[in-house]
Amino acid sequence: MKSVDDFRLRLGKKELVPIVLGGMGVDISTAALALECVRLGGVGHISDAMVPSVSDKRFGTKFISQKTKFFKFNLGNDDKSAVRFDLGQLDEATRLHIGRTMEAKRGEGMIFVNCMEKLTMNGARETLKVRLNSALDAGIDGITLSAGLHLGSFGMMAENPRFRDAKLGIIVSSLRALQLFLRKNARLERLPDYVVVEGPLAGGHLGFGLEDWKQYDLRTITNEIRDHLKAEQLDIPLIPAGGIFTGSDAVSFLAEGSAAVQVATRFTVARECGLPAKVKQEYFRASEDDIEVNATSPTGYPMRMLKNSPSIGSGVRPNCEAYGYLLDGSGGCAYIDAYNREVLAHPHAKKIKVLDKTCLCTHMRAYDCWTCGQNTWRLKDTTYRLPDGTYAELTAEHIFHDYQFSVDHKVALPEQP
Repeated sequence: MKSVDDFRLRLGKKELVPIVLGGMGVDISTAALALECVRLGGVGHISDAMVPSVSDKRFGTKFISQKTKFFKFNLGNDDKSAVRFDLGQLDEATRLHIGRTMEAKRGEGMIFVNCMEKLTMNGARETLKVRLNSALDAGIDGITLSAGLHLGSFGMMAENPRFRDAKLGIIVSSLRALQLFLRKNARLERLPDYVVVEGPLAGGHLGFGLEDWKQYDLRTITNEIRDHLKAEQLDIPLIPAGGIFTGSDAVSFLAEGSAAVQVATRFTVARECGLPAKVKQEYFRASEDDIEVNATSPTGYPMRMLKNSPSIGSGVRPNCEAYGYLLDGSGGCAYIDAYNREVLAHPHAKKIKVLDKTCLCTHMRAYDCWTCGQNTWRLKDTTYRLPDGTYAELTAEHIFHDYQFSVDHKVALPEQP
């Protein structure tokens, strides 16, 4: 009976354990978590979501307070079109986050950064271009383009000296999305180095409709893309993601020709994960009925999370002057519209509720938006309960090795002290 360790992911001259840690933002896939996966021979993703905020937390910079102070004049204004990011600070924050991570890298694995392209930041093209090129300049091993795939992203990096050196991959949830990307970028003569195929059971934002995600299946989509690439004689490694909970789940994809698997849910309860300990316990305690796919994200994408996430129904004032990562090119955001609607409907209320949208920037930074994979309810079966009723956190090494060596759909429990 085969285990994941019987397979290898080949990216250029690199041969890796075919386990890829997904890039969970905001700083949930911490550098410490990603670096452990790298030390063990796999691929570890960090995320550049809200990277100025991450830099403030990790390195003591003051990007958020400086931005807030600069745009203080606009705090009471519903029009957020004036709120812009300082591209120099964005470059500095990206270089700090990625550069420090690369300096700490040990082992034979690779560090990638997940770039959530739906962060439009009231200047989608210029801010995205800075994020991508600053990541390359900081020495990142690879970039994964995700969440709102921008068809022009490769072109934004084409002049960078590392454009053909670093590994560049994309996340898609359909063959059509991949075909559009390949067609758009054909003139660059630069294929993606890998394609992550994200299915409907993944956590966070989904590439499916709110009502129809249940009609899709990761294996079916992966096989469809694999068959298309084979017919077109395109040798692009495929990495399925979403709902792969055991090593045996992973082997079933690897045996059918996938190059690796991307996993994240089980690492949310690792000691090295950025989630606060009390939030990890919410993940452990969750039942299957506690998980939902809703439309509260201002991005327009469905999002999977725990039903008791504090972000749901919160009527926090929009914090665009401090954050503003989801502002479109006109300074608009679906949450601002929803918030203003409720303020007008309840003019005398001291506190309002906004049920249909959430201020994603504010709540992701505060770890109050508990996004999760469909199999989060199974996390309680991966560890043991402590005398106080809480569940013991796991090490990233334990989780990684369980994926790498387990067979027969078994999950190895950690040793009790």
